[in-house]
Amino acid sequence: MASPGRRLRELIAAPEILVLPGAWDGLSARLIELAGFQGVYATGGGIARSTGVPDVGLITMSEQVARVKMICEAVSVPVLADADTGYGNALNLMRTVREMEAAGAAGVHIEDQVTPKRCGHYEGKAVIGRREFVKKIEAACAARASDDFVIVARTDARAVLGLEEAIARCKACRAAGADVLFVEAPQSREEVERIAASLDAPLLINMVTRWGKTPYLSPAELQRLGYAVVLFASEVQRAAIYGMQRLLQALRAQQPLDTFAEMVTFQEREALVNTAHYLQLAAQYVQ
Repeated sequence: MASPGRRLRELIAAPEILVLPGAWDGLSARLIELAGFQGVYATGGGIARSTGVPDVGLITMSEQVARVKMICEAVSVPVLADADTGYGNALNLMRTVREMEAAGAAGVHIEDQVTPKRCGHYEGKAVIGRREFVKKIEAACAARASDDFVIVARTDARAVLGLEEAIARCKACRAAGADVLFVEAPQSREEVERIAASLDAPLLINMVTRWGKTPYLSPAELQRLGYAVVLFASEVQRAAIYGMQRLLQALRAQQPLDTFAEMVTFQEREALVNTAHYLQLAAQYVQ
């Protein structure tokens, strides 16, 4: 059987754009797979917010790896993981790559923000120097146990130093061994098109709908422009938050929940986590 990294590479190379919704735990990952998506994105921002904190670099490497491992074990499709800045310098990043690969991830994206980082669509970002970032990408490529493991170079330089520098960083990272290039938060359709026209490599883009700095383009539009992967990092979690708020408001208002339609049944929930299989195992082996 092909490794997770090899399967991810095949999906990236396929003619159809790879759509990766964001998961923050095993259940959200299973929902994404069961909905028919061919891969899962382990979102750092979603993982942070699921603990009750914003995406400002408060989650540690070990906490992130533990969540990524949970997500990988919950699904059979390849998982691309957010590795933030690598949680330090090039040496820290090398350890992060090894830990993520051992956890079952098919690949990671690594960004050029200073540590601690912040959400790519927040204000006030800062980035490290281009040479330091390139050396970190070289270190990440050297650290992976298998060449199948996918290294995505993400630059946040657009917001800090402009689009030209972001494109230049991507070109330098490609020469350093990055498999996929990712300019975070382009600010217009023209910039999205410019990135695609300027970079000769598999391209990834992040869509943050109804709030983010990048205008919404459909996966079909992005595919026509030449993008290979599109992340919908936050939408699944934002929809889940909305659904939970609606139910809690109904409960607080003492509305009868037996008629509340916006939740799955008890049986549907148990089917999602394959309860019948575990009960069968218990009957077979637990005395």
